[in-house]
Amino acid sequence: MPTLALSDVTLHYEIDGSGPPLMLIAGTASDSASWGPLVAPLAEHFTVIRPDNRSTGRTTPQDAPLSLEHWADDALALAAHLDLGPVAVVGHSLGGMIALRMAATAPETVARLGLLASAPVSAGRNVALFDLMLRLRAEGQAPDLWLRAFLPWLFHPRFFDVPGQLDAAIAQSLAYPHAQSPAAMAAQVAALHKTDASELPALVRCPTLSVLAGSDLLIPEAAARAALAPIADLTIATIPEAGHSIHWDAPAATLAALLPFLTETAQ
Repeated sequence: MPTLALSDVTLHYEIDGSGPPLMLIAGTASDSASWGPLVAPLAEHFTVIRPDNRSTGRTTPQDAPLSLEHWADDALALAAHLDLGPVAVVGHSLGGMIALRMAATAPETVARLGLLASAPVSAGRNVALFDLMLRLRAEGQAPDLWLRAFLPWLFHPRFFDVPGQLDAAIAQSLAYPHAQSPAAMAAQVAALHKTDASELPALVRCPTLSVLAGSDLLIPEAAARAALAPIADLTIATIPEAGHSIHWDAPAATLAALLPFLTETAQ
């Protein structure tokens, strides 16, 4: 179980595959396991590094200070610890904001940037949604209730047309031994609400690929395109039949967009 001891957290991370380094950074309420559908195919081409962001997974303690700066600094410290040199970084949702911060503040470390269903978009609806999820968890409701309320915001409608798929996904989430606690989720969401990453795109100079989901309720495509427009070297691809959990809704299409971009300079 590889870990990196920093001043205020012990960062857990996973490494798979071989080849040029690729760091994957998870989104809100997620950890290294959230990259499941992409790990094996990416590991055929890259050394894939997946940290558990502070307040998630097996990174301890769960109540460490939280901010976009903390998350980005942790990932940069891990890159330095592993002596990765210039590294490709791909982030999903909040992980994309972390990756944006890395690219903007440490351009010598981030060689290429991939953003999955991610952009510095502020939406009061999202704040209300996460506040509701936290309330459902804090009030001691049935443990599956907040997931039943949350998953329709994450997946394309077709996900719910498959008999039994919703119940199977909820059972898998509830059985996961490293699931984020209600307190840690509340702290992460509070830090997210305080985050303003709107100035970061203008500071990014490395080649950047944004993969957007056409049915994303949390990061709508039009708003994401406008927020990311200041990135100097930006390519945008949209996967129409996908929701916010783009790499679970459409893993093959996500890989088809990512691999040419990531392998362009990784030969």
